[in-house]
Amino acid sequence: MSFLKRNKKSETSAPPPPTPVQEVVTAQEYLLRLAYVARSSDGLRLQADPRVAAAIPGILEPLSQTPVEVIEPLPLEYSDASPAIERFNEMQQWVLARRDVSPIGRHGLYVLELTDALDMTVDTFYCGLLHGDPDTSGYPEYNAIVGGLASHWDELSGELIVRAVLGWGGKGMRGDTERIGQKLLSSLYQQVVASGFSLGEAEQARAPSIGGRSGLTCAHCGFEAGNASAFYCPKCGMRMTRGA
Repeated sequence: MSFLKRNKKSETSAPPPPTPVQEVVTAQEYLLRLAYVARSSDGLRLQADPRVAAAIPGILEPLSQTPVEVIEPLPLEYSDASPAIERFNEMQQWVLARRDVSPIGRHGLYVLELTDALDMTVDTFYCGLLHGDPDTSGYPEYNAIVGGLASHWDELSGELIVRAVLGWGGKGMRGDTERIGQKLLSSLYQQVVASGFSLGEAEQARAPSIGGRSGLTCAHCGFEAGNASAFYCPKCGMRMTRGA
């Protein structure tokens, strides 16, 4: 009867049991957190005199660990420059405009412009390393504090408005940096007050934001203000030219 067994259809095997889905998979985790902090004091009014503007680096010098670098406002052709990496064209303009700035000044601009503590369309930035050390490439460490004084010309009175500004941050944070930064900001402010040039506090620490074209153009630098009542250029301090 063995030949009957050979002709008998073999029974189909049962399907394999389903493989359980593994919801938690062992993986290597990589995380990078970047944090930047900036501080800006209230503005102080200084005399409308170019000689006063020329004396500002000397006010910052006692608190700076490096020579004071004077960074002028952006030229007209780079007025749209921005350090924000997600806007490539503006970032490219920013790199070209700041190619001659030192690593410390470039880092300070990056932090302070990203946090809107500086408006480099009108601000002049007097910069130095205030606390900490640079790395081997010359750029400040994440816990180093970079900053100094920022100035622009008041659009109505023509007086020089000066603020103390500083910033720090990057990969990681340290708790004592906040305390040191606040102390340095106060020291910078007091240095301006003690200089003898201060006329008192300014009502607005920042220049008015630039909106659409107003027809008020500086005959010296070509800057166009966004305030129709402006009499002086916030960028160079010269009288504005009225007309289209």
